Amino acid sequence: MESRKIRLLAGCIIVCFAAAFIGSVFTVSNIPTWYASIKKPELTPPNWVFGPVWTTLYILMGIALYLVLEKGWNEKTRLPVAVFAIQLALNTIWSILFFGYGLLFFAFIEIIVLWLSILATILLFNRVSRKAALLLVPYILWVSLASYLTYSVWVLN
Repeated sequence: MESRKIRLLAGCIIVCFAAAFIGSVFTVSNIPTWYASIKKPELTPPNWVFGPVWTTLYILMGIALYLVLEKGWNEKTRLPVAVFAIQLALNTIWSILFFGYGLLFFAFIEIIVLWLSILATILLFNRVSRKAALLLVPYILWVSLASYLTYSVWVLN
């Protein structure tokens, strides 16, 4: 792989992990305190699952973004990349709403918007790169579970 492509791939993955880092600032300190004390539904995965899953998902998102951007910055890629950026921002905002402020109802509404933006990203990425779109399928599946968990935590608490 040539140097320019390696830099682009690394940059795409770094952008995704930058969003993850911002979200984690609001998440890490509240897991052992607030999150540990609230009621959770039976299907809640153990805490140790979230780190590896999200790490994998952010890497897949970065690779998907790379596969679109390697096609160039043009009329065909601008909208898909813009929608990707929106869903990535929404991803971060969910962490702030849910963990940072405990705004469960707003976190639930926001995660529905996030889910729709991921779906839009998949559909738009598919026009540019089928592989990129497929790499986002585990992400939307995980956010589907997260949507159920967010709703359930809101209702239970």
